[in-house]
Amino acid sequence: MIPTLRLARKYTSVFIALFTAISLAIFSAFAADQNLERKLEDLSPTLQQAIASVNIYQSLSKNHYRKLPLDQKHADKVFQRYLDRLDPNRSFFLKKDIDEFQRYREKLASSLKSGDLKPAFEIFNRYRKRAGDRARYLLARVDKGIGGINLKTDAELVIDRKDSPWLPDEKAQRELWDLQLKDSILSLKLNNKTDEEVIEQLKRRNTNLLRRLHQSKSEDAFQTYINAFTSIFDPHTQYFSPQTAENFDINMSLSLEGIGAVLQSEDEYTKVVSVVPGGPADLAGQLKPGDKIVSVAQGKGKLEDVVGMRLDDVVKLIRGKKKTLVRLEVIPGASKSQTTRVYEIVRDKVKLEEQDASSKIIEVKDKGVTRKIGIIEIPTFYIDFRAAQAGDPNYKSTTRDVRKLIAALKKEKIDGLVIDLRANGGGSLQEANELTGLFIGKGPTVVVRDSRGRMEKQEDPDPKLLYDGPLAVMVDRLSASASEIFAGAIQDYGRGIVIGSQTYGKGTVQSIQPLNHGQLKLTLAKFYRVSGQSTQNQGVLPDISYPSLYETRDIGENKLPDALPWDTINPVKFQRFGDLSAFFPQLDKKHKQRTKNNPDFVYLNEMKDYLSRYENKTKVSLNEEKRRLEIQSMRSQRLAIENRLRKAKGEELLNNLDELEEAEQANADNKDKKKEADAFVMEAGAILNDLIRLKKQATKPAQAA
Repeated sequence: MIPTLRLARKYTSVFIALFTAISLAIFSAFAADQNLERKLEDLSPTLQQAIASVNIYQSLSKNHYRKLPLDQKHADKVFQRYLDRLDPNRSFFLKKDIDEFQRYREKLASSLKSGDLKPAFEIFNRYRKRAGDRARYLLARVDKGIGGINLKTDAELVIDRKDSPWLPDEKAQRELWDLQLKDSILSLKLNNKTDEEVIEQLKRRNTNLLRRLHQSKSEDAFQTYINAFTSIFDPHTQYFSPQTAENFDINMSLSLEGIGAVLQSEDEYTKVVSVVPGGPADLAGQLKPGDKIVSVAQGKGKLEDVVGMRLDDVVKLIRGKKKTLVRLEVIPGASKSQTTRVYEIVRDKVKLEEQDASSKIIEVKDKGVTRKIGIIEIPTFYIDFRAAQAGDPNYKSTTRDVRKLIAALKKEKIDGLVIDLRANGGGSLQEANELTGLFIGKGPTVVVRDSRGRMEKQEDPDPKLLYDGPLAVMVDRLSASASEIFAGAIQDYGRGIVIGSQTYGKGTVQSIQPLNHGQLKLTLAKFYRVSGQSTQNQGVLPDISYPSLYETRDIGENKLPDALPWDTINPVKFQRFGDLSAFFPQLDKKHKQRTKNNPDFVYLNEMKDYLSRYENKTKVSLNEEKRRLEIQSMRSQRLAIENRLRKAKGEELLNNLDELEEAEQANADNKDKKKEADAFVMEAGAILNDLIRLKKQATKPAQAA
């Protein structure tokens, strides 16, 4: 950036000012680059961090749901988890480093108890040195140009090296870095970058990494180390530094103007953890959990490479004033080819009205009979706590809104009701409890068990049964927490049928505890269904299953390391409405017959097979021609799948996948399109209609022969 110059005298020439400004800019850039060449200064722990680490150890030992003795076995796990967080792909540390660190591993348990952070910081400083060596090595290689780099080799790169042996020496280290450089070059070239653009982007990427290493603070080392410790208890127990805690509070209040996505660092990338319902990214309909952000652009400006950049710096680039455009270049989570896509998102605040429950009516025709099926979509379990505590009679909540929607649907004389909880990540436990009460009349809805084994039942506060008609609940892999409590209760009571795919499996309760330095989020309790089954890890299994694209992805509680296990307690007393399981075989048979040739279900199964073929790849070719042919094959297969769907629906066929991206963006912008019932909602209505008919047949009196 050219600094603003104040002219000493009015008659100073424009030429001199311009020349001085340019000279200063060049000098600043040169000085910055020279600054990156200096030796990385070692980081040291602070007294506040040492005190915080002791507080964290004591709090986890006393209060966490899972009681873990900090013996050598668990200290070994912390040690390995710390190394994995610093060097997940085993590209930096050498075997001699790991051998040297063994002396710390043997004393790690006592170090954690006493607040001795020196071992953790020495390991972190070694990581920074090795990562700096790699960045400088790659910069030197790229500085010579990429024309001489052999991209006609038959070599392959192992994508995931987490189980590979540590590199034996510097020679093996450089050989790996050369392979990784070739992969980066190929990824950029195959995304239509010229050689000059490839060189520029790789220089910027590795300079970013060097800059990030120089900008590292003691808090980075402390947070990484402490979270390696907290993670052995369960994946939701986490330490937040003062800065991270501030960002967490902002995300929870949904008050910041941005895109509405939760991000985290993974290796050198910024990864999408989740997309906030009702946020700009959710409404755009393109960004998905697991996507990796590689570049960010303001408006229609130039994309800025963010690989190797600090997470907080990436977040600053993505945040901005509402109604402004941000473009994200991402590697889709399902892609192993590193092929990128560019998504356009208009920044805004998360609109609470976009999270409101909404309803529509679909019609299902069956043997000359047309039945009306009400659909209520609930994106999240929300409540305006402040308004409710202030005594506002019109405060908003999921249950209050659903009451009104059901009343309106009853006036339309619906024959059945579907509650759509797909992609509903949860929210207020109070709302899950009260919403369940609208359909069961009275009784328990969920049991909460704390770390001491004490049980507390959540009871329906209102004995009135608002809706007693045929009911179905739609769920998918992204339905979690409060959604699982509701779906599990409906299933246990025999009140309705659950349709979709296995839910996420988030059945634990967390609490935020302030520390002398930052905050600790720790797991205090588990949820159990009234039948005694935990919702943790396993989630809710549907009665009638839909195919799911998430089955092959690392999404779900059971994919997370050290997740608390599924277990059971004694069931509590509750009054079942009946047993619907006798109808499931017939319902499933009819569902499969109906969807066998349904274009949307055929498409979903084809996409599932397509993704599973490429997601399970462990290596990528470093031969440009071979890699190009592989990508062309992948794209042609994807295009064929898309066109088979479009042909079946009588839509215009696509010439290439670029047209698909344009069509997806147009659909995301089309509000009327979003209001239409999708094929999976229509099928849920058809399944519920089958249940209505089968139940009527079952209650008909037997006729005399």
